[in-house]
Amino acid sequence: MKKPAIIFFDYAQTLLNEAQFNGTAGTEAVLKLAKKNPLNITATELLKFDGKLNQEIGRYNPNLEDKYLFEIHNHNFLKFLYDYFMLEFDLSFDELETIFWDNAAPCTLTPHIEELLKYLSESNIRTAVVSNISYSGNSLKNRLNKFLPHNNFEFVIASSEYVFRKPHPLIFELALRKANVSQSDAWFCGDSILCDVQGSNTANISAFWYTGAYYNRQNVIPPKSPHIEIDDWLKLVEFIKQSN
Repeated sequence: MKKPAIIFFDYAQTLLNEAQFNGTAGTEAVLKLAKKNPLNITATELLKFDGKLNQEIGRYNPNLEDKYLFEIHNHNFLKFLYDYFMLEFDLSFDELETIFWDNAAPCTLTPHIEELLKYLSESNIRTAVVSNISYSGNSLKNRLNKFLPHNNFEFVIASSEYVFRKPHPLIFELALRKANVSQSDAWFCGDSILCDVQGSNTANISAFWYTGAYYNRQNVIPPKSPHIEIDDWLKLVEFIKQSN
């Protein structure tokens, strides 16, 4: 297999392993910082309405994942949510979503990701990130830099900033254009069968299915589209060494 000029990485469960999502913990942390909460809204009440809004726009529903190809920026969502309940803060939306995120989904590095990124940098193989995420691009970059301070990601594409979500081919085309490479010179690594494996196949980019962060690996049906499965990043290092 041809050695890549660049490897695109997904974010969650690929670079960083997020813990089981706890929306209550995130919402409680944010509400504690409210300057004004005239309705005395609780985390439970806010989350209930939050869930209703997400149903309205069709996101976070696994049954609709293949239909949901467009992203709504979290700042726009939060502006409606907080204004609806007359909540006021002295913090920016970037700060508020980071506080929520850190408490709702604390994370750790996926095993051996630092070694992989170091090897890629030393081998002059470029790297970038393409993530389906409603949080801002700045918040995503800050989290990556916090946990992977020595990363050399050339750019980070957050779907919140670019309208389109994986597996829509346009977000992959955008990544190729930003990197100024052809499909044959790029690889894509991610944990999602639909968004990362099938999506990159649709864009004619070699797909690597990362399974090292799966919680219930035994219940997962492998992708039917062409891919190479990687359950440990050190195996990807060895794979690259054997490439032409």
